[in-house]
Amino acid sequence: MRILLTGATGYIGSAVLDALLGAGHDVVAVVRTTQAASKVASRGATPLDGDVTDVAWFASALEDVDAAIHAAVPESDAPAFNEAVIEAAIRAFADGRRFVLTSGVWEYGAGSDLRDDAVDAPPLVAWRVPQEERLLASGVDATIVAPGVVYGHGRGLVSLITDGPRTAGGALTLIGDGEQHWTWVHVDDLARLYLLAVEHPTSLGRVIGSDGNPTSVRAIAESVAGPAGVVAESVDATRARFGAAFADALLLDERAHGAKARALGWEPEHTSVLDEVRAARAAA
Repeated sequence: MRILLTGATGYIGSAVLDALLGAGHDVVAVVRTTQAASKVASRGATPLDGDVTDVAWFASALEDVDAAIHAAVPESDAPAFNEAVIEAAIRAFADGRRFVLTSGVWEYGAGSDLRDDAVDAPPLVAWRVPQEERLLASGVDATIVAPGVVYGHGRGLVSLITDGPRTAGGALTLIGDGEQHWTWVHVDDLARLYLLAVEHPTSLGRVIGSDGNPTSVRAIAESVAGPAGVVAESVDATRARFGAAFADALLLDERAHGAKARALGWEPEHTSVLDEVRAARAAA
């Protein structure tokens, strides 16, 4: 297939690009700079210079492809950014072509067994829900991939835990009390989920990407803390450190196991963020 990809030089998007090319697809990567154009071209994609927030331009670009994956993350005003992308997709893909949108596990809120279609978004990401519902109700053949907290290759939000502030005595400061679990997914496994989503014969609605092993903030912090150990932080202190909305998302106890994705045949090869953290520390 000829597939348009946004965010092809980003953390998730670059892994998706490799997965698409590895599966033999012809990838058109939207870029904004000559440097990004050279980067995606060197990896085998066709760069397309343009602004996805220009709805008319992006809708026109979508006319020339069989499917599209939106993995770009803006530096600011994510709601307006995604709204423009979704509007263009609805205009261009009303004929039923596949459009894969990126969401996130935070929109499911807290819970010990989160289900793929039961959203309960906190304020930080509540804007996503009406946009996604509009897309799913349109004529677009849409799938929404909701990754857990992405890790792998030394990147991702795990650094908020492992590189947190230290006390005068050297103890690593937790995010809250650290007892909250985060749902995790390795970026390379996630890329294979996007590949499944775009190739699947039918649209899938919402699909959570989880390595199946929700792990607590405390467990990760303790794995790297050293002899000084860890120290809890009050909710107020965490909110002061990160800002209220972001902190409240980080404090969610979220355990999703990705049953729907596994039922579709997706099996993560990486199932322990702790192994990744320990290996990175050993290498360092």
